[in-house]
Amino acid sequence: MLAEAVHLMKLDEQALAAWGERLGGAVAPPMVIAITGELGAGKTTLTQAICRGYGVGDEVTSPTFTIIHEYQGARSKVYHLDLYRMRSSRELEALGWDEMLAENALVIVEWPDRAVDLMPRGHVAISLAHVNEDPDRRLLSAQGRR
Repeated sequence: MLAEAVHLMKLDEQALAAWGERLGGAVAPPMVIAITGELGAGKTTLTQAICRGYGVGDEVTSPTFTIIHEYQGARSKVYHLDLYRMRSSRELEALGWDEMLAENALVIVEWPDRAVDLMPRGHVAISLAHVNEDPDRRLLSAQGRR
């Protein structure tokens, strides 16, 4: 769905969710998806949609205070991480990052800039931004990384 092309779209919440569900239906583990964007840009909304598309039946919530939530998808485990409160990538390593990457799992990371040095080759980078002239839309940029 992404290959090496950069996808740039302006989406309302419904279109963002539909795009996320399609992405979730198309990805295969092992896969890391890194989602950046300012507060309120829709990172968790997008993560919820990706998880629905991936076959997660549980309610997907933000792991802001717990850092990691684990779900079971139709094809594998899903790890949802929110690194907003982390101060260094060493904290992520202490939480079992290497073990998560070694599993055949889908790993979705919000605020990956807190541990950019640990993002693996081949991860999918997604950026969300508010659209100033249209507060109900988000600018989404997605790219596969080598």
